[in-house]
Amino acid sequence: MLAILLLGALLPNAVFGLWPIPRNLQLGTTFVKLSTTFDITVNVKNAPQDLLDAVSLTKGYLNTDKLQRLVVGRGESDSAAVGRAPTLPGLTVSLLSSAAPRAIAVEAVLPIGTRSEGYSLTIPNDGTYATLTANSTLGLFRGLATFGQLWYDLGGITYTYQAPIKIVNDIPAFPYRGFMLDTARNFFPVADIKRTLDAMSWVKINTFHWHVVDSQSFPLDVPGFPELSGKGAYSSDEIYSTADVKEIVSYAGARGIDVLVEIDTPGHTAVIADSHPEHIACNQASPWTDFANEPPAGQLRLASAATTNFTANLISSIAQMLPSSLFSTGGDELNTNCYAKDAQTQADLTSSGRTLEQALSVFVQATHKPLTDLGKTPVVWEEMVLEHTVALQKNTVVMWDCGAGEWLGRDPTGNSWCDPFKTWQKSYTFDPLASLTTAQIPLVLGGQQLLWAEQSSPENLDSIVWPRAASSAEVFWTGATLPDGTPRNVASALPRLHDLRYRMVRRGVRAIALQPHFCALRSGICDLTS
Repeated sequence: MLAILLLGALLPNAVFGLWPIPRNLQLGTTFVKLSTTFDITVNVKNAPQDLLDAVSLTKGYLNTDKLQRLVVGRGESDSAAVGRAPTLPGLTVSLLSSAAPRAIAVEAVLPIGTRSEGYSLTIPNDGTYATLTANSTLGLFRGLATFGQLWYDLGGITYTYQAPIKIVNDIPAFPYRGFMLDTARNFFPVADIKRTLDAMSWVKINTFHWHVVDSQSFPLDVPGFPELSGKGAYSSDEIYSTADVKEIVSYAGARGIDVLVEIDTPGHTAVIADSHPEHIACNQASPWTDFANEPPAGQLRLASAATTNFTANLISSIAQMLPSSLFSTGGDELNTNCYAKDAQTQADLTSSGRTLEQALSVFVQATHKPLTDLGKTPVVWEEMVLEHTVALQKNTVVMWDCGAGEWLGRDPTGNSWCDPFKTWQKSYTFDPLASLTTAQIPLVLGGQQLLWAEQSSPENLDSIVWPRAASSAEVFWTGATLPDGTPRNVASALPRLHDLRYRMVRRGVRAIALQPHFCALRSGICDLTS
């Protein structure tokens, strides 16, 4: 039997495209090919349908990926080794728990921190079956994603080249690993969202943060509030119906993804004036730069009892559509000058005897109450903590964010909101626990990549998101240390990210190239220090 090697002992050009790389990984040096009768056997009594579907999806990828190795010659030198390689007859999938299995979609929306995503995977080199085990169907799904990244094609033969492979209890370093999509600045059809969810599942991103509405448009059909999308969407063809929402949530759940919807309030709500002008202060005020961070100006009259009740009812209606335990009420970029210049808001403040900050706190508590009544955890942007004195529940999740490139007209010297633009390498080297105390570290739930869509649309969705968003997926799954004990680093990441990108393209996601093809085939040759 050949010795098992740690990942760090491999040659630079002999790298699997595992992404995120498992937190522990043992590899050998034997070639193994799939049997022509290879199959995946599910040894789970009363297996839920979405697990069976996930197995079918994995087998489909094994048949259609046809990805050649990213080396000079694209694996031609493997021909002799592949020809004499032992075959893998199948993969056996089993649950370790004796409890009745729950659907992947059910596991995916459990409260954050309670989901079981770990798995163990063994691929032998002696002709026996590979095994995948986990304590949950969600863990099995994560393991299937890893299994699907291990295989390459040579002349119609599907093979791997570092067996035996052993992964034991690969669990995420952080429970929250997300991707946010803004569908208000520009509309994205359901098909685009589903394709994005597919790609997210391949890299074990487990939360789709859906920034569904904003000042520019309200493309969400809300039960009891049809006028909001009726007058606030760009067109009748650019609305997410309740059926669309159900389809997206179902599709996401079957791929181990929770859908966290955000309705940003009280700012970023100008579009509501199209149907309810009585609730919006400084609507379309000019110059917009005095009243908002971006056009058009307009935000909810937070000091008004009627507006507060309207917003609470709106949030309640939307939240009841969703199985997630998380729901975001935003709180981003509140413009206080808007309220200072709004006569109605000033009259409401005077009548109540409250300051603006006190009124904001009352507003937030009132709009969070229907969420807590539904057993959900509120989520807010960082301004609600850093810039305002809002009384938040202790379990409220706080998110930090940053924008991308300049997009305003007549601004030739403008640059990125977060200049300079952050490359995948910059995000990959991010340390989410830097400068934190021992007491603060457990409060960090994870992180995400965000796509604010001022300059994005269906035409460039794939290329602007992938494979860049995958960088954070590894940061928050693998953690700070690679399986060989060395710190996470861009040198070892790049060949694997190349591999992921090429595999994504094979699966229909138009991910952007990271380097010229010449570089992708020659690991390290295009490094700055090469």
